[in-house]
Amino acid sequence: MTCTYEYINNWLKVNLTNERYEHSLGTAECAKELAKRFGLDEEKAYFTGLIHDCAKCLPKNETEEIIKNYLNLEEGELCSPKTHHAPVGAYVAKKEFGIEDEEILSAIRWHTIGKVNMTNFEKIIFLADKIETRTRPCEICEPIRAALNESLDSALLLCYKNTIKSLVDRELRICTATIDIYNSLLK
Repeated sequence: MTCTYEYINNWLKVNLTNERYEHSLGTAECAKELAKRFGLDEEKAYFTGLIHDCAKCLPKNETEEIIKNYLNLEEGELCSPKTHHAPVGAYVAKKEFGIEDEEILSAIRWHTIGKVNMTNFEKIIFLADKIETRTRPCEICEPIRAALNESLDSALLLCYKNTIKSLVDRELRICTATIDIYNSLLK
């Protein structure tokens, strides 16, 4: 990493809305808690949670330009602009902050859609994003937190069930990866 923690934190404060920065702090705290619970690197989890949404507030045209010129996204990933900040965020973390740790970059990359066979580190960042308590509603967080008592995969399965139901209810497209992940978690 070529940037200091102070630089990155200040960059986030300038480039995220107050609510998004608060969400990032919540995700960092939750990721650290989950890392401790599941025997992973707590500080690395905190840091990844903090920067996971670094590209969330970039202007749409800048996000599109990065995707077009520097990223190779699959068609299914392009179906929802709400998820584009994840792969763009991994790009920003590498280019802007000089992060080379592939585990961090991959966790940022997959924190919205996810992927089949995520690592435990990717799973905790994915889940922390969904269940942090600073900005997420308790009625959504608590059942997923309870599912963590069974396993990371039980909590993930519940997240995907909720996501699919929500997309169907709103008559929005469902990324094929979402269905694949859901099916793989059922096994």
